[in-house]
Amino acid sequence: MILLTGFNRFGDLDVNPSELILESIAGRTRASGRTDLVTEVLPTEYRRAGNRLCELIREFKPRAILGLGAAMGTRTLRLERVALNLDDSNEPDNAGEIARGRSIEPHGPMAYGSSLPLTRMHEALDALGVPAVISNHAGTFLCNHIFYVSRHHVERLGIPCQCGFIHVPATSAHVRGDSHCGMPLSLMVEGIECCLDVLRGKPVSHPPASRCRVRR
Repeated sequence: MILLTGFNRFGDLDVNPSELILESIAGRTRASGRTDLVTEVLPTEYRRAGNRLCELIREFKPRAILGLGAAMGTRTLRLERVALNLDDSNEPDNAGEIARGRSIEPHGPMAYGSSLPLTRMHEALDALGVPAVISNHAGTFLCNHIFYVSRHHVERLGIPCQCGFIHVPATSAHVRGDSHCGMPLSLMVEGIECCLDVLRGKPVSHPPASRCRVRR
């Protein structure tokens, strides 16, 4: 079982692209009759999102967890390498909570690395023609929070589970004033489906001289 999560809208966003991607993939999954994927749109709130994610992990004991969240101002999928044990943002969550310099798990490690096959995912996306980079960490807001919580809870329960996070840009239809940002929703859906196929063990077509582009 693979657990795929996203977030609902927050702040000034008219719509959260991760929610739209989940809706599309959930519809495809139902239509295909697949039973190996669970999707969940999490509330953009530190406590409720973390608690709900832990409930899902305990219920389904997934073999892979892929979290999605919005990264506005970009035009690529960002495959995140590291989750920090830190909530630190001036932006409130949807419950109005502001977290500055707070540990997510007071007795947890300072960071977790993604256990997803990032290089194989990047190569598969490259072969498909979906713009993507490998990014070195997921920030310090809700996306990082969920990434860290999922890795920590999996470790604590001793579940053999690949776990990580991908940031997605705004959909092209919802970009405001910058034509260099955003990505068509259909292309993002294909990209995330591609990453799910990698997690399912489907073979990857390697493009010639493929290179991982790293965002520092």
